[in-house]
Amino acid sequence: MVNFAKDFGRIFRYLNQDLEMYLKKDPVAKSKWKVFFTSVSFHGLMAYRFANFFYRYKIYPLAYFIYVLSKVFHSMDIHPAALIEPGVVIDHGFGVVIGETASVGSGTLIYHGVTLGAKHVTTGNRHPIVGKNVMIGAGAKILGRIYIGDDSVIGANSVVLMDVPPKSVAVGVPATIKKINCPSSTFYELENNINSDFVI
Repeated sequence: MVNFAKDFGRIFRYLNQDLEMYLKKDPVAKSKWKVFFTSVSFHGLMAYRFANFFYRYKIYPLAYFIYVLSKVFHSMDIHPAALIEPGVVIDHGFGVVIGETASVGSGTLIYHGVTLGAKHVTTGNRHPIVGKNVMIGAGAKILGRIYIGDDSVIGANSVVLMDVPPKSVAVGVPATIKKINCPSSTFYELENNINSDFVI
């Protein structure tokens, strides 16, 4: 019971870290209160955090109830079993799909229409592992049990089917690596170093 209460309290610390990251990576976010009350994508992320909590404690009916409500109200499909570290930003949010065995590292920025999905109908680990401080452009599809390295950028509408090294830029259908070992660690610095076929 003590662990249950501590873990429940941890949700609010995670949400605070999410809010702090919104202030860093979303130009529209002027204050935590504005994000908290007006950002649909943050509401979807908040719903995931509660659904994930109940899922981990095997209170599946409540976890799936929150999950389904979030899909209806936020137009986002984040499975409660997915692992999303604190300090993640989902910008706009509409159409985002994050599969059951996917994981997302802190500092990652995900735009609308992104899919972290599977390539085959199978059980077990089948979704992407996204590292820390990754930027995933609008409409990008990352499919299969592949790894997206820390500080990487995935171009808008790209279809990624292979591992992406850290500090790299991947664009295209299917995606190819355009730059490796970029010196910058954030998208806002990287955007000046990438070629013209990268568009958010």
